[in-house]
Amino acid sequence: MNEPARAVWSRPAIGIDIGGTKVAGGLVDVDGRVLHRARRETPHRSQSPQVVEDTIAEVIEELRGHRQAIAVGIGAAGFVDATQSSVLFAPHLSWRHEPLRDAMRRRVGLPVVVENDANASLWAEARFGAGQGEPIIVGVNLGTGIGGGVLVDGRLFRGSFGVAGEFGHLQVVPGGHRCECGNRGCWEQYASGNALVREARELAAARSPVAHGLLDRVDGDPARITGPLVTAAAKDGDPAAGELFDDVGRWLGVGLANLAAAFDPALFVIGGGVSEAGELLLAPAREAFRRQLTGRGFRPEARIVRAELGNDAGLIGAADLARDHSRLFRRRRRPRRTRPRG
Repeated sequence: MNEPARAVWSRPAIGIDIGGTKVAGGLVDVDGRVLHRARRETPHRSQSPQVVEDTIAEVIEELRGHRQAIAVGIGAAGFVDATQSSVLFAPHLSWRHEPLRDAMRRRVGLPVVVENDANASLWAEARFGAGQGEPIIVGVNLGTGIGGGVLVDGRLFRGSFGVAGEFGHLQVVPGGHRCECGNRGCWEQYASGNALVREARELAAARSPVAHGLLDRVDGDPARITGPLVTAAAKDGDPAAGELFDDVGRWLGVGLANLAAAFDPALFVIGGGVSEAGELLLAPAREAFRRQLTGRGFRPEARIVRAELGNDAGLIGAADLARDHSRLFRRRRRPRRTRPRG
């Protein structure tokens, strides 16, 4: 006898969040709660896509050892095509037109959905976090780079080819810093975790008097400065770290003002590792946003808030999207009932 549909849909789904430094996975229930976790380091980009797939499969199999899962959602840091099957381009990984969905479906024997990681994070915040009840939301994730997403009336806006929301590669400084995408002056070169660390290390390497606090934390070696270290220093009141967050926050606000001109959302949800700084980042961002906003003083201003689900947002959203996709797919395949003749 087949398992009742209600029991099937109550199973948890597996969510995978692939970033530039980690592959994080979670077994997620229907209410967005993470029941079990698994994590691996992301293989270096110089290695083949197969190595990354091996790592994802390891995480999935570890999680399946805890509970039976209904589907797998993979949030990937890169351009995902409109069919949610292939990663077209991942600046921080080695994927180029990688058919990730089919490859992983063959390996794990479960329905698989591939989604941009920022889209997955935004979906989670809209369903279970800071964006609940808002019809139009723009999400911005500040991590290794900058990811983004747009949600309109409960649906993710993916664009014609599936790659909408790549806000990190908006050009904000013509001829500026070289970006890993190949262009110059991209927004993520000024308002991301990489930008924060680059500026901190340059300040420390110059032996600026204001950088002594940061240098003390790394025994005088600028190469050991990390994003979490700068965040911790800023929270402790270190003046140099505070200035660095002022700079990143201002660039964040400039970019958000541009996005407000394009999408006119009621809410911006800011996530990713850099958002751990909280108001140290968001206060200067709001100030710059107000100064740069088109029609300022004559239009309502969008709220700018920190994401509520933290580092779990990507895997929670990926899992929930996989559950929804699996339910829709099974409904489409369900044969029509016909009345008996006679």
